[in-house]
Amino acid sequence: MRLAPTLLLLTFCTAVMLPTQALADAQECRQVDEAEIAALFERWNAALKTGEPAKVVDNYAERSVLLPTLSDTPRVSRAEKEDYFVHFLHQHPSGSIDFRFVEIGCNQAVDTGLYTFTFGDGSHVGARYTFVYRWTGSDWLITSHHSSALPER
Repeated sequence: MRLAPTLLLLTFCTAVMLPTQALADAQECRQVDEAEIAALFERWNAALKTGEPAKVVDNYAERSVLLPTLSDTPRVSRAEKEDYFVHFLHQHPSGSIDFRFVEIGCNQAVDTGLYTFTFGDGSHVGARYTFVYRWTGSDWLITSHHSSALPER
């Protein structure tokens, strides 16, 4: 009776796969291209240039995490993110992308690569970055932002 184990496996796989497929079918994926995701960094960078921490944090989803370049403290709440940007913005930062790799999924996108921040005093720091974005139904917001200084050579 070899058919019984095969039938049992098929039944199990169908039971596991159906809810996942039903969820994917029920969720409408927003069509987006790499240029639109790249523009999200420019939106974030423009918010930096305002000098207003709240405007920068408006780019982050309510449930999100910031693992910043110049701090070893994870920032989860809006207040924690604003606190980081209060100090970071005192340096008048401006970011530019040096290398980018974008991966797009259903209502999520990852923009990862290398960027350089130039500060008001002319100094700069190179860093690795990853922005994870989620489509909220009306906007793309950051759910995870990790940035770490490049190691010295």
